[in-house]
Amino acid sequence: MPVLKEQLDDLPLNSGVYIMKDVTGKVIYVGKAVVLKNRVRQYFNNSPKQVKVQAMVDNIDSFEYIITLSEKDALSLESNLVKKYNPRYNILLKDDKASPYIKIDMREDFPTIEVTRKLKRDGAKYFGPYLNGLRVWDIVGIIRSAYGMRTCPKKMTAKRECLNYHIGLCKAPCMGRIDKEDYAKIVKRVTDFLTGKDGTAEEVIKSKMEAAAQNEDFERAIVYRDQLAMLDLLKSRTVADLGKVMDVDSFAMSSSGVYGAASVNVVRGGKMMGVYNYVLGDAVTDNEAMASFAIQYYGGNHDIPDEVCFPNEFDCEGLKEYLSALKGKKVEISFPKKGAKRKLLLMAEKNALDYLDKSAEKQRRTQNMTVGAADRLKNILGLNSARRIECYDISHISGTDKVASGVVFIDGAPSKSDYRRYKIRTVEGNNDFACMAEVIGRRLGHGDLPDLIVIDGGKGQLSSALEIMRGTGADIPMIGLAKREEEIYLPNRSEPIVLSKSDYALRLLQRIRDEAHRFAITYHRNLRVKRLTSELDSVKGVGPKKREILLKAFPNFADLKNSSLSELSAISGIDERTARSVYEHFHGEK
Repeated sequence: MPVLKEQLDDLPLNSGVYIMKDVTGKVIYVGKAVVLKNRVRQYFNNSPKQVKVQAMVDNIDSFEYIITLSEKDALSLESNLVKKYNPRYNILLKDDKASPYIKIDMREDFPTIEVTRKLKRDGAKYFGPYLNGLRVWDIVGIIRSAYGMRTCPKKMTAKRECLNYHIGLCKAPCMGRIDKEDYAKIVKRVTDFLTGKDGTAEEVIKSKMEAAAQNEDFERAIVYRDQLAMLDLLKSRTVADLGKVMDVDSFAMSSSGVYGAASVNVVRGGKMMGVYNYVLGDAVTDNEAMASFAIQYYGGNHDIPDEVCFPNEFDCEGLKEYLSALKGKKVEISFPKKGAKRKLLLMAEKNALDYLDKSAEKQRRTQNMTVGAADRLKNILGLNSARRIECYDISHISGTDKVASGVVFIDGAPSKSDYRRYKIRTVEGNNDFACMAEVIGRRLGHGDLPDLIVIDGGKGQLSSALEIMRGTGADIPMIGLAKREEEIYLPNRSEPIVLSKSDYALRLLQRIRDEAHRFAITYHRNLRVKRLTSELDSVKGVGPKKREILLKAFPNFADLKNSSLSELSAISGIDERTARSVYEHFHGEK
């Protein structure tokens, strides 16, 4: 604490970002401050704090800070650092699959309709997001039926009119059937439709449906009927009394005291597009948490509306500047107390509470299986941290195609971007210990070192791996997990630790070990199949189908290579001529 006190006394009065670290040097929290000295000192005074804030403070061993020129810059830096470090005490949003948008690039002579899940600052117009029952391709279908705007790729390289032209779904600008000026009028009507300003689509589609029915083209009539139903759904989501503001996001949070949930109510073009719901794994729902959530939300793949609403007032100047800079135009932040916008906030609050109720148990179970299990494992093993755990596995068949895997779990969950695959370079024959020696030596030579290494095996495997690690000069906590009884072996301890089969700490170790095994086997299988495929492709008379039959019959390349003519001929699906061709390929002509 003396060191921390000295740091606190030296804090500046500037705006900036502070970075909290635990005893191992891991970043556990990133925050922004208008005045660094005032904000950071609040964590260490004697005032009562929420449970999670106190837990974070108890784990702080040191902190750093970065001075910024403005609060807006602090917000931007905070967002980037949270993405970089994934601190366990920050509100973290999972990268869920983004909702789709309709994209129209107005800079083109004949714009096309594109569907995308990625928003870019590229000058094009984006409409959406389409979520909660609004299927984007149904909206595209309405546009094609009512307006005839093209949906084909940007390049107009057609040699003749396609079917869409002949059935009235496209004006065929690629073949000169419409000039640039008339097509621009169509694009204007489409953009008006997508922003709620053009209501002619219903009349056009209804007329087409009636004509199709009269011509007894009932399949097409059903398509038009479904499009009218989608238009009704769009109309039902129109929000009254919003005035001139057509694009609004309304934020709300709810807390159970242990976990939290957040909801964002999305209105575009005066229409309710739906609600995004998030479980936060955090009970903190104060104004700072709300602002932090909004920064991460818009820092992801979400467009920024003209106005953002929050339930409770707070100093939002920095957030307003940050969002305006991100959007490229002014963004309003409001705290409605009445009217339609207040109703939108209440709707978001109800969604957050409902989502929290439905997902709290699932979140609790996930927490127990991941972060909770890592914390329990840390305490059982007496470690400073078990945040980053790695496990390695060797895979081969009789010493051939030797490979290894290295998997990484962070806070009890797989970090697949950190997984590594190794081809064994220095080991001849069947020697798992030597293979493990090579892998650990290569792994520890670079990158962030783990808090714990898990070895698949008992005393012998652990002792060998320890010797290898110490030979590299590293000193990382290491344990062995023996498969038969799932016993945990520690260095310099004769008796293993035996945990209940239902213990989340043991389940975490099993998941890591099994994942390393799966990843190694998959890599080994892919290499082997690739090699066998390449070899069999050069055999006369062996095509893809017979190659697959042979690979299933002989998973081991050595067995295939040494097989007799009678063994090859006995395989179902392999005729005598093919069997002889394969045999002669490996044994020479007889």
